[in-house]
Amino acid sequence: MSFKTEQIARLADSGWSRCGSVAEAVAQAGLPPITPAYLATAFSDDMWKTAEHTVRALRDHFASARFADETTYGILLVPDPAKLDTRRPMPPSVRADQLGTPTDDVFDERLPAGTLGTRPGIPWTMVATITGAYGPSLGSHNQIVTAPPASFTVTGTDTRNLMIRQLWGARVLQSGPNLPDCEANQRWTFTLFPGEGLTGDQAESGTVLKGKVRFRLGKPTRTIASARTAPAITIPPST
Repeated sequence: MSFKTEQIARLADSGWSRCGSVAEAVAQAGLPPITPAYLATAFSDDMWKTAEHTVRALRDHFASARFADETTYGILLVPDPAKLDTRRPMPPSVRADQLGTPTDDVFDERLPAGTLGTRPGIPWTMVATITGAYGPSLGSHNQIVTAPPASFTVTGTDTRNLMIRQLWGARVLQSGPNLPDCEANQRWTFTLFPGEGLTGDQAESGTVLKGKVRFRLGKPTRTIASARTAPAITIPPST
């Protein structure tokens, strides 16, 4: 099976289309539904080839990272932030089929608006990144942001720039009921967002804990095994 065929099958079977409450949010936002036909035509063959190369490059670059054997790289779809802003908490109804009941997100009100890693006006942006339950462990927020650029540069792109809230919010939705960074998984983790910078002296992260999706602030020096990251690179549209 080709990379394109495999990723289209995974995306068409993801939370965007198979998780009822998430699919309803997509429809209400006026976004194109994620179907095999849409995915095969919305993104060119050149984009899929670039995506395959980028996913492989990410996997190879971070192959020696702690917990690399637990990571799954692939294509994350990020919706137009003008229509569905994944930097913000979702309405409880959106979580109904993810968590089993309508549930409020927990969102620290000290958090700023958040970094936009995609351009408004594009229905869905392809991003090569972590798509499974766990990312690699690459250190604390402080260690990541002060590391030499070469440690995080893949295909000429500094992957730290997209370690942001928007992408994690999209990843949670794309995962449907199979939530990342969730206490119900084999192990509980949280994903750091070094691309957001600090709020005061606190670092952003996201997790699913005690039955709620949580956008949090915490110590920027945490190096525990549960602290994970999601290196990411946008796949540019064909010109």
